[in-house]
Amino acid sequence: MFFIINIVFILLVFRILLNGKVLKRLMEYHWGFLLKFQHVLFFLLFFIITFFTENYFLDVPELIWSVLFVIIFNIGIYYLVYFYLVPRFYLSNKYPEFILYAFICFLVSSLFRILLEPAVFNMEFNETLSNTKFLYNVYTAQGIVILVASFLGITKDKFLIEQDFKELGEEKDQLYLALLKSKLNPHFLLNTLNNIYSKSFNPSENTSESILQLSRLLQYVIYDTNKEKITLMQEFSSIKSLIGLYQLKYHNVLDIDFDIDDEDILELIEIPPSVCLTLFENALKHSAVGIEANSFIKVNYKIQDQEFVFEIKNSVAQNKNLMENSNDNGLGNEAVISILEKYYPERFTFISKATENNTYETLLKIKL
Repeated sequence: MFFIINIVFILLVFRILLNGKVLKRLMEYHWGFLLKFQHVLFFLLFFIITFFTENYFLDVPELIWSVLFVIIFNIGIYYLVYFYLVPRFYLSNKYPEFILYAFICFLVSSLFRILLEPAVFNMEFNETLSNTKFLYNVYTAQGIVILVASFLGITKDKFLIEQDFKELGEEKDQLYLALLKSKLNPHFLLNTLNNIYSKSFNPSENTSESILQLSRLLQYVIYDTNKEKITLMQEFSSIKSLIGLYQLKYHNVLDIDFDIDDEDILELIEIPPSVCLTLFENALKHSAVGIEANSFIKVNYKIQDQEFVFEIKNSVAQNKNLMENSNDNGLGNEAVISILEKYYPERFTFISKATENNTYETLLKIKL
């Protein structure tokens, strides 16, 4: 009974460890070490229990040799199940074969101990310490070793799958971010360079200003977007550079309203790069500014109650055929939401919808 209670206690400990929030947090960083620690913990407890159960039948020094024999023997059984039976049969969905071979392993290992231990270590049985109790201890011990090895082997695969899934998720997020960083329309950049080239034959302040704004925007794309987070000031500066290039392209007739205030505060707040810029680019693409009359973009932001609020209102193009790259849907809001979910889980609100008077509104709120 004492042996069973201890084994049940071991299984409960393993269950708590495998499902506990603390272990889950640690698994994110040291999952390989913790998987090995499970084996060490089990055999440490198994050693203690074996020592006290064998103590009834043997005296020192035969007790020590007997315990060492049992531990070494069961390490072999344990890893046979853990590294061979579980991957070969259970994880291949061959459940009947797994149960059959695990049962054979249990019978053979139990029979081996029953025949060998009493003869080698001169165990003496009497009415109080009967051979029935010895058989009971052997069967229980071998059953527990095989069950724990199976349990940990199966859960190891679960952890590895979760770890691979997490790494794939992180790679997906990085891919999204990389795509966001490269989303700046190459056709627009090419057209801008062509405009600068044509204006260079008659140099003016607009030519110099175009080169300056393009240089700032390229600096942002090449350097700032490689960072995990940048300040709101840097993000907004890139938007201003993009606005400046569009204004120069259309001779400063575009109705784009975006003023930056509270620069000191913006230098203290950091966000993932390209999020706000991508939302603004979407507005540029769909608003038809510079193409249709009465088209507009209005950008507002504020810091209120420890919350960053970024809002864009823009017109919607009446004639889609006149839009540049009208068939290019880009990454859209889905990629932006993926980035926000990574950095601000359950801390952001994102709304993107059509409103009255042929306008479109995008609202982003982030709890700081």
